[in-house]
Amino acid sequence: MSATILVADDEQNIRRVLSATLQKEGYEVISARDGEEAIARLSAGAVQVVVTDLKMPKVDGLQILEYVQRNQPQVPVIIITAHGTVDNAVQALKSGAFDYITKPFEKSDLIVTVAKAVKTESLSRRDFHTQADEQGRYRIIGQSQKMKDVYEIIEKVADTPSTVLITGESGTGKELIAAALHHNSSRKKRPFIKINCAAIPRELMESELFGHERGAFTGAIGAKPGRFELADGGTLFLDEIAEVPVDMQVKMLRAIQEAEFERVGGIHTITVDVRLVVATNRDLQKEVEEGNFRDDLYYRLNVIPLHLPPLRERREDIPLLVKHFIDKFNLKLDRSIEKISQDALNRVANYRWPGNIRELENVIERSILFAEGPVIRQADLPEELMDHSHAAPSVAGMDEDRSMKDIVKHATAELERDLIVKALAETKGNVTQAARLLKISRKSLQNKMKEFGLRESD
Repeated sequence: MSATILVADDEQNIRRVLSATLQKEGYEVISARDGEEAIARLSAGAVQVVVTDLKMPKVDGLQILEYVQRNQPQVPVIIITAHGTVDNAVQALKSGAFDYITKPFEKSDLIVTVAKAVKTESLSRRDFHTQADEQGRYRIIGQSQKMKDVYEIIEKVADTPSTVLITGESGTGKELIAAALHHNSSRKKRPFIKINCAAIPRELMESELFGHERGAFTGAIGAKPGRFELADGGTLFLDEIAEVPVDMQVKMLRAIQEAEFERVGGIHTITVDVRLVVATNRDLQKEVEEGNFRDDLYYRLNVIPLHLPPLRERREDIPLLVKHFIDKFNLKLDRSIEKISQDALNRVANYRWPGNIRELENVIERSILFAEGPVIRQADLPEELMDHSHAAPSVAGMDEDRSMKDIVKHATAELERDLIVKALAETKGNVTQAARLLKISRKSLQNKMKEFGLRESD
């Protein structure tokens, strides 16, 4: 399904050009004549990226940005600005805008910027976003011991300049932890700049991180600050750090060690004061051993390691999360679901949750939509939760004829299948890329796919 882009500009010709260009790239486009109409469109939901003019009557681009950050923080906002107001656009970036383009803009610049924003939004869905809750801390739902251990680390290191390396599977909430570290530090009134390294094309990585001068490369029609520069005095969060190319890791290491760098095409050295938080769902030590990640950069980043447990390791938090998501989607979908039945909750609690919190959130939203009455019942849950093969193994209820060895073997096979399905989904069915992601040979992956009945044609 193509992404939906909201275009807001009070100039009809600009709206037409933007809409036509983006529709030609295969996007669904919704247009708004001013900021008020844009916010009304956003409140209806189903928007992946916002492209808005900075200067508009009634409600301007900065007010749209503020609305999005309050209500739909996962949606990237791209600011359109005239050359004379670039400083305002830079300030918008420091306030949380995804990027900006200047008028008159190159269509190629617009296309590349929107593509990056769409990919960033898509990747961000793998993490979860919650509101403050009496059952959690730092805007995170969870009272299990493993989450209390995470809170304790946040409390100890938030107000320090030390680099934090957050690890954990996709969908465990790494961006929330990064935000908690920033907002509970003395830098909380300074910029919190985020970038998902997996969403940035390799050839644009240096420019994204360190900025560029006018004429540095084709399409560089003006000077532009990079994310390190924008984060000066605040926090820079680099998600999917393992995706940074090895040749760029050298330049990143210097920027971290020396707190200085040059823009692409520039000769002046820029000095910054940035607190760095990075995250990955990969085993960086293993990446170092395989030559995919520099060991000196790894040791520079791994000052304070913070691991987020997957949902299957903190099952006692599932009832709290379910209640939170029921409240959230009652409000969003205008429903009045009171609770989930005990047998349905047992199914939810015993599921393996390969997609972690985000998968749980999606399941509760879907179940609320299908529920006939005020209670979510087993029949309202998706089919995969009814499949015993996806249930977490437990000692209670074990088949007396099966040994522990047999049960472990079966559970391991199911885990392998889950990981393969997940890797194939992330790589859109590309077996070679999935094998690389799983750190096994293509042949081994093909054999496993055959064993589990997963055909390449599927």
